[in-house]
Amino acid sequence: MTDYLLLATMDGLGVYARESAGWRALRQGLAGRQVTCVLAREGVILAGSRQGVWHSDDLGANWRAASAGLTQPYVRWLAYHPDISDFEVAGTEPAAIFVSRDGAASWRGCPEVEQLRDQHHWFLPYSPAAGCVRGFAFHGPRAYAAVEVGGVLRSDDGAQTWRLAQGSDGNPDLAGSPGPLIYPDLHSIHIHPSSPDLVYAPTGGGFYRSDDGGAHWSLRYDCYCRACWVDPADPQHLLLGPADNVEVNGRIEETFDGGQSWAPASGGLDVPWPDKMVERFVADRGNLMAVMNNGELLAAEIGRWAWQRTLPEAGHVLGAAVLAGD
Repeated sequence: MTDYLLLATMDGLGVYARESAGWRALRQGLAGRQVTCVLAREGVILAGSRQGVWHSDDLGANWRAASAGLTQPYVRWLAYHPDISDFEVAGTEPAAIFVSRDGAASWRGCPEVEQLRDQHHWFLPYSPAAGCVRGFAFHGPRAYAAVEVGGVLRSDDGAQTWRLAQGSDGNPDLAGSPGPLIYPDLHSIHIHPSSPDLVYAPTGGGFYRSDDGGAHWSLRYDCYCRACWVDPADPQHLLLGPADNVEVNGRIEETFDGGQSWAPASGGLDVPWPDKMVERFVADRGNLMAVMNNGELLAAEIGRWAWQRTLPEAGHVLGAAVLAGD
C-alpha cells in the first residue's frame, strides 16, 4: 500500500504519494482556503480551517463540510484517539474543545473549557481572541490539551470532560515566574507511550516535563519553544526546536537524558536561524519532518539528522500528516 503525505497550506491541502524517488504531487484540494491543520486515519482525511472542518474519504478528490455542532469555526488543531475509531477532538480559537465520536459527522462542545477560559481571562498576544487550544495528547482514558495562553488541561474520561492539571493554575500571566507551575503559554503537548503520567510540554517560557500526570513540572530547557518529538522507544530521547525568543535564533537540539543536557541535531542547516524556528515535528516511519514557522518543510532520517528542505513547491505549509499504507 502507498503512503500519502498531506500538507495543510495557506492555499488549500496538498496530497502527495510516496515513490522511491520521494514524494509525488497527486492533487491539491480546498483551494483558496487557509488549512490550519490536518489529520489522517483509516482512509479518512480531516482538514481544519478558519471556517471549520472538512472531510474527505477519497484522498482529497472530494470534500464536504464536517462542522455540525462546531460553534467555534476557527480550528487550530485536530487529533484522534489512537485506540478508538471515529473519535476525534478539535481545538479552536477562541479556546474551546469539541469532541466527535462519529468520525466528525457531528461535534459536541465541552462547556467547562469555555468556563475556564472566561474565568481566567485567557488571551493571545497576537489576536483579540480569548486564547486557543493548539495541541492534544492521549493515553487510554487520559488526555491532555495545550492552551495558549492558559496552561494544561487534563481529562481522565477519554476527553469527555476537562479540568486544569494540578500543576497549571489557569493564570495567563506571562510577566511573572510560575514557580513550581508550568509556564502558561503552551504550544503543544506530548505523552510518552510508556506511561500516561509522563508528559512533555514546549512553552513560551521553556521546555517542561511532568512525571506525575501534570501535578508537578520540571523545567528541562530555559528557552522559547513550540515543537518537540518524543522517541516512542526511549522516554529520555527527545528532539526540540528551541529559540532564544519568539522566532529568534531557532535551532534543533537533541537530548538522551530527558533534558539534563542538550546537543545540536541540526545537520545540513545553517543555524541558529536569526528569524525562524520549528513550529511542529511530524513523524514519518523512520524519518521526521519539521514544519517551520515561515512555511518551509524540512525532513531528515531519525538519528542521522541530515536535514534537507522538501517540497518547496507546496507553498506555505502550516501542518502535515502522513496517511500510512498497510
